[in-house]
Amino acid sequence: MKRIILLCAVLLAHFSHAQEGFPKNGVADDRPGIYALTNATIYVDYQTKIENATLIVQDGQVQSVGAGVSIPAGAIVMDLDGKYIYPALVEPYSNYGVPEPERSRGGNGPQYESKLDGPYGWNDAIKSTYNAVEDFKVDGKTATSMRKIGVGSVNAFREDGIMRGTSLFAHLSDLPVQEVVAKDRAAAHYSFNSGSSGQQYPSSIMGIVALLRQTYLDGQWYKTQSEQTNLSLQAWNNAQNLPQVFEANGGKLRVLLADKIGDEFGVRYIVKGNGDEYQRLSEIKSANVPLILPVTFPDAYDVEDPIAALDVSLADMKHWEMAPANAKMLADAGVEFAFTTSGLKKLDDYWSALRKTKKYGLTESQVLKAVTYTPAKYYNMTGSVGALKKGMAANFFIASDNIFDDKAKIHQTWVQGKKYEISDLDPKDYSGKYDLTVGSDRYNLEIDKESGKLVINDSTDVKVKLAISSKTISMTFKQEDDDASTRLSGWVGEASFGGNGQLPDGSWVNWSASRTGDLDKEEKKDEEEEEEVEVPELGDMIYPFVAYGWKEKPTQETILFKNATVWTMEGDGKIEGADVLVQNGKIAQVGKGLSASGARVVDATGKHVTPGIIDEHSHIALSSVNEGSHAITAEVRMYDAVNSEDLDIYRHLAGGVTAAQLLHGSANPVGGQSALVKYRWGASPEELKIKGADGYIKFALGENVKQSNWGNDYRIRFPQTRMGVEQVFVDGFTRAREYGAAKAKYDGLSKKVKASTPAPRRDLQLETLLEILNKERFITCHSYVQSEINMLMSVADQFDFRVNTFTHILEGYKVADKMAEHGVGGSTFGDWWAYKAEVAEAIPYNASLMTMTGVTVAINSDDGEMARRLNQEAAKSMKYGNMDEIEALKLVTLNPAKLLHLDDRMGSIKVGKDADVVLWNNHPLSIYAKPEMTLVDGIVYFSVEKDEEMRQWVADERTRLVKKMLDAKNGGAKTQKPRKSQKHYFECEDLMVEDYTLKD
Repeated sequence: MKRIILLCAVLLAHFSHAQEGFPKNGVADDRPGIYALTNATIYVDYQTKIENATLIVQDGQVQSVGAGVSIPAGAIVMDLDGKYIYPALVEPYSNYGVPEPERSRGGNGPQYESKLDGPYGWNDAIKSTYNAVEDFKVDGKTATSMRKIGVGSVNAFREDGIMRGTSLFAHLSDLPVQEVVAKDRAAAHYSFNSGSSGQQYPSSIMGIVALLRQTYLDGQWYKTQSEQTNLSLQAWNNAQNLPQVFEANGGKLRVLLADKIGDEFGVRYIVKGNGDEYQRLSEIKSANVPLILPVTFPDAYDVEDPIAALDVSLADMKHWEMAPANAKMLADAGVEFAFTTSGLKKLDDYWSALRKTKKYGLTESQVLKAVTYTPAKYYNMTGSVGALKKGMAANFFIASDNIFDDKAKIHQTWVQGKKYEISDLDPKDYSGKYDLTVGSDRYNLEIDKESGKLVINDSTDVKVKLAISSKTISMTFKQEDDDASTRLSGWVGEASFGGNGQLPDGSWVNWSASRTGDLDKEEKKDEEEEEEVEVPELGDMIYPFVAYGWKEKPTQETILFKNATVWTMEGDGKIEGADVLVQNGKIAQVGKGLSASGARVVDATGKHVTPGIIDEHSHIALSSVNEGSHAITAEVRMYDAVNSEDLDIYRHLAGGVTAAQLLHGSANPVGGQSALVKYRWGASPEELKIKGADGYIKFALGENVKQSNWGNDYRIRFPQTRMGVEQVFVDGFTRAREYGAAKAKYDGLSKKVKASTPAPRRDLQLETLLEILNKERFITCHSYVQSEINMLMSVADQFDFRVNTFTHILEGYKVADKMAEHGVGGSTFGDWWAYKAEVAEAIPYNASLMTMTGVTVAINSDDGEMARRLNQEAAKSMKYGNMDEIEALKLVTLNPAKLLHLDDRMGSIKVGKDADVVLWNNHPLSIYAKPEMTLVDGIVYFSVEKDEEMRQWVADERTRLVKKMLDAKNGGAKTQKPRKSQKHYFECEDLMVEDYTLKD
């Protein structure tokens, strides 16, 4: 291959760039620096390829590109016959040139206030005033490593905080920083991570979301007020017109959560995903959220040890198999995405990962679009980078072959018209057949570019490790009978090699190799055919993406249960030999001798039909439970922490549970807003919600909230005594009442006056407390001892509302008469006692005694394991308190429905109510009773028959994936060791074990 040089070698060196407005040191060099790169296959953009084309570069920009382009006089011509030119990659998510943040050093006790001096916001996790360009420095080492893979420009930000400030867009040249920076304030960045902030708040995903929501509201309020200067809110507002980039660290559900925040405030985030978006593809598609995708595909697990293999969940196994197809599935769904190097252990792995996405079904055009046009589009840079068109930056790379060929090499990367050498542009091809002599032994050697093999006796192939440069060669090979390798090194000639080497026995020899001919064309053709890889077959998608997920989501059915003992929980109590018709998700008929055309008939002779069990107090299916930072965190919402993938949902369905209140923990007097959900296994977090349900909130009393057992460091936060807890309530409700009065006053103004009067600042915390005062939100309160129970009822009377439910309430039997008078219900345990000082006087007769006094009583779980046997917990009140069986079953059906204000929709078998129904094989209060079928909204989410099928499918699927991983390992793929998780499942057959911890 020729390289025509029209000017001397000096001109090939990069030109010095004069900076306008800067003094010149030395003699000015104003040479034009025109390049003509000819005879190449040029990709003008991700979808336009021109054969035998010429690219003209001048003054750092593309002047022209195409076939038959005229070469300007004085241009440096490079003949790139056989080479490929691509637009340089655009990295959308980088920390290039931006220093890492200083981490907050822990002090004595928790930090509640901001450490910033000056007129800034109150929370250090909102770093809106940070502008990355102010800290930016050209990083030659990192730029070199990124140019090696063809990257020409980056969006760079500092990875610190919930609001991370603004990024810059920069080129990866070594020009002065003023020319490298293409755009200041390129985008605003957000995350679900507090970063270097040492403040206690927020300490949970619910708190992070609440802080973001409050900051959006504060930003809107700040525009209308003149009372204060707040540089944090000012910078926040100034960043809102930029592209908004949100890192949804934590999985695909966090992508949906980020989008939900954006929807609330009219913001369309560009979301940095996690590579598992395919697992909630329909929801991601519906969200219409543009993505930045990592290509950090997991290695196969080393599952040779069958016991260790049990530590690998089915979800992790399936993700290993399906992760490389994530982009293909998103593309097919019409979801926009760009790729990022972020998260890769080695940048050199980027192209192999991109090629893998192609092997899993993406087209070359789709991959190129995701690394050039789309990331440039995200930052409004398509007029400058991502393609090779007149006037755009001359950012491109030159490759030896089609870049998607595994053997393709990048020779040069050009950035802003400057050439950076990566590998020899014209490497000599030493491919061919050679006669190799090593001492007295002779071999047939075949070299295919830089790989080789020995052919012994025309049959046995021995791999040879080769390293060849223009001057030196080294070879290593090992034959089957040798204990060690033969190692050779030496010189390189025109068609021969030679030098010295060491045999396996350590003796030194001379060696030589001379070329005898070309490789067989037929062999090369076969090799090319072997490189054509079909799209790998993948296993079934399941919803949710854990064991016992559905391959196909179940749908509503018309089901007729015949001849059962029906526990209506209504006036009839129970009816022997009765029928229940479920249709369109509702209880359609209850009676005897029923029939329905097209219904699935279930013979329930000798069996029992009950309403679904409702768990009034649960913490399952939550990614976080406590925002224990401040004494009042009424602004946080448990809906923001709902984890629809929790296998406990399926297990509880197997125990007949169909709905639950997912509560905040008891770390503070006023916790967060509850999530009321139905156990629609396989649905998204949003779909689990009970639509139209009243709002609830968790309060707490006792030792937890005053942090008396947290250690000496936790003596800062008020309250520290039980008296202080009361004051927290009084103060909070007083402020809420004043807040409500201010709102009412503003709402009462005329339109004319409102136009010139700023609206009061919206306060999410006080707004929630005001909902309690207005009887729009209802309290479930963690409680133990009678003195505090009386105290909270007194506070409620003072502010003219009532407490809805005392949960735990283990001394409720002492104050049951006062509870009945106040109108508060009790949700308690069957027989828990003696697990801490506050429960010293708990008795197992509590539920019965409160019921006898007229209190609406429920039995709850507060425990992931106990929830599967709530029917047995209810039966304990028959044992200890001689409770009637109907009243006992109401403890976990109709009564919790009443406490949650859902008794018009669930809790009993009544025509018109939701078809949340359980078919039991035995008396439902018996320890021998097992659900045979559990329906939610008329959908069978659990049945023993389906469960047996799913158990077998899980076992078969694990077997298939184990074999696939073993094949991958034996094929030379990298592997990782199995890791035990905090929540550990054995999913095969009956081995289903989990470590549970009491969360409240």
